[in-house]
Amino acid sequence: MFSPEGPTLLELTVQALSSTERGYDLLAPKFDHSPFRTPERVLDAFAAAVEPLGPFADGLDVCTGTGAGAGVLRRLCTERVVGVDFSAGMLAEARRAYAGVAGPPAVRWVRADTLALPFGPAFDLAVSFGAFGHFLPAERPALFAQVFRSLRPGGYFAFPVPAPPPVGSRGYWALWGFDTVMRVRNALWRPRFVMYYRTFRLPDVRADLERAGFAVRTAALPELRRRPDGSPRARAVLARRP
Repeated sequence: MFSPEGPTLLELTVQALSSTERGYDLLAPKFDHSPFRTPERVLDAFAAAVEPLGPFADGLDVCTGTGAGAGVLRRLCTERVVGVDFSAGMLAEARRAYAGVAGPPAVRWVRADTLALPFGPAFDLAVSFGAFGHFLPAERPALFAQVFRSLRPGGYFAFPVPAPPPVGSRGYWALWGFDTVMRVRNALWRPRFVMYYRTFRLPDVRADLERAGFAVRTAALPELRRRPDGSPRARAVLARRP
């Protein structure tokens, strides 16, 4: 939920009527006080699932925002962590948050379009948290190809994926309603603000990763518990560049 330090309804409205980049520039100072930041329990469960795949020297946080994923990479990597994002405002908050953090690993921030990453095969592990709703399904192949190109052979692209809410549940209708509102907003208003919750379905994502060249498997995140039917509430996608 929103804390008293989080954005107001008016601020969220202004952000939602901006472009995706401008909206995040505006949200940045209060982002970590909003429910949009990935919770620590998710970060911890994810780190526990990925750690056995290491050791990792260099890590890349794709769409780093204010740097939550970079914090995970600092636990897992020994040499270097790079956070990349297109929002100058979010990167400014990440720099502020890590200003007093000493390496190793060294931490660096790069402003760039993640559909045109400025890296060669320089990383052993790439991660991303909470950003995939900003990419339309047609853009995913390009995104995954960019990450694949940025990894060394044997490197991993890993990220958590929550289980979809049961059809007809309150969560299901909340996400369906949000996506519907965003589609209407983007049909009627420019610039677009791309943010959808129901376009990142695991079977489609897995197929796109495999087409990009990854070998893909998933791992349950047991710390995040299970649903009433026994299935995990969240999984880690572990995509390896051969």
